Amino acid sequence: MIDASDPGRPDALTVSEAVSTRRSIRAFLDTPVDDEVVAELLRKASRAPSGGNLQPWRVYVVGSGAMADFQGYLGSREIEQPGYDIYPPSLWEPYRTNRFTIGEQMYALLGIEREDKAARLARMAENYRFFGAPAAIFCFIDVNMGPPQWSDLGMFLQTFMLLATEAGLSTCPQESWTMWSEAVGEYVGAAEEELLFCGVAIGYADPDAPVNTLVSERMPLERWARFVEPR
Repeated sequence: MIDASDPGRPDALTVSEAVSTRRSIRAFLDTPVDDEVVAELLRKASRAPSGGNLQPWRVYVVGSGAMADFQGYLGSREIEQPGYDIYPPSLWEPYRTNRFTIGEQMYALLGIEREDKAARLARMAENYRFFGAPAAIFCFIDVNMGPPQWSDLGMFLQTFMLLATEAGLSTCPQESWTMWSEAVGEYVGAAEEELLFCGVAIGYADPDAPVNTLVSERMPLERWARFVEPR
């Protein structure tokens, strides 16, 4: 069971509070996360919607006990071709500006200038250390599944991250792990037909890290929603 005495655990949150306070955290404390806590979050998250009840998600947990070994293994491997395109090529507006803006805001908080390519590359490499998180999950899906099942996986992931927020944990979903699909698949023992979608860093946020103050902007409702009038 989740221990209410875990460090960082808030009082019980409403769904709205969990949604509004969830952040993609990019600097973690080294405080361990118990495997059973992660297991309970996964059990609860499995109630996420799933078309036809297929439940297409396949999850592998790299807990605090395995993280150092995994990092050592990864250090012996080469980066790969991605298993899928994270973004469409030649992004158009408003998506291009949305992505550019959040990147510039993050690097500003880190004190990394746009011209400092080496520092930006070093920061990118932190993705593959889970930003110091002591635990993580890797989410796979069968390569034969289609867009509806990928949508199911997305709903599962959001449910998991909101439950983690309720439990006082922080997360960061990372599609960048597609650059290590084969290596990760081999380490966790994924089936040949399973495709790595993302990793999710899990831990306690470092309260003193400036990057963790980043709050991404959202477009106003009228930019992306329309209430249809009767015809």
